[in-house]
Amino acid sequence: MYLGIDIGGTKTLIALFSRRGMILKKIKFRTAQGSRTFLDDLVANLGEFKKYKVKSVAVAIPGVVQKNYTVKFGNRDWKEIDIFTPIKELFDCPIYFENDASLGALYEGYRLPGRTIFLTFSTGIGGGIVEKNRITEESGGFEPGHWQYEYAGKASEWEDIAAASALEKVFHVDYATDLRRKEQLEEVAKRVYLGLPDVKKRYHPDTIILGGPLGKIFRLYVKYLPNDLDVRLKRPKRPTESVIYGCYILAKQRERE
Repeated sequence: MYLGIDIGGTKTLIALFSRRGMILKKIKFRTAQGSRTFLDDLVANLGEFKKYKVKSVAVAIPGVVQKNYTVKFGNRDWKEIDIFTPIKELFDCPIYFENDASLGALYEGYRLPGRTIFLTFSTGIGGGIVEKNRITEESGGFEPGHWQYEYAGKASEWEDIAAASALEKVFHVDYATDLRRKEQLEEVAKRVYLGLPDVKKRYHPDTIILGGPLGKIFRLYVKYLPNDLDVRLKRPKRPTESVIYGCYILAKQRERE
């Protein structure tokens, strides 16, 4: 069995996978603001899986992975924290760390032809790049959410314009997935489209998958996106679980190396 840990800006998901990739058990808990509290919560919830024979653990990090165990979190001012040691104390097996958007791309782009870029519109905008069923070297430094654009007379980062969290503020809704009216969806499409030509120009993908909460309403706003990109735009197979399934694929790939 394999353990996946998806540490998100709002919630953390832990899932136990069978050898064939079925989720046998999962636990979700709120990601605490403080790193010490988060680590305590993580250890407490991981204790629920200690009785299982875990072959390896894959951890999805919303930021930069360094030396496989010290990490910088993109949505927390945690600098560098050691997640490796508390996990290793519970599970005597290999532990792998990877950027969360890269893992989302690994799952969503698995077995697709050519190059696939996965964009997750959530707390921010993250992205991952895969080719031939592998995370590319470029994926580690792919941060499209920080690209600058002019919108509504103001220069802002793309994620401050089009992330799910930004759209919730603009439309005064609790969840971006609640957006349904035509004028709302047209505005979502304009904001999402801003960075897509640059994604195509810089990285030459064959497929772009739009995930996160906006992946859930993809079919509602895709008809308002310009069709001049000459690239396949797709909805994710699992809009809210791409990353955790990417953890499973990474664990299986590393096992065969």
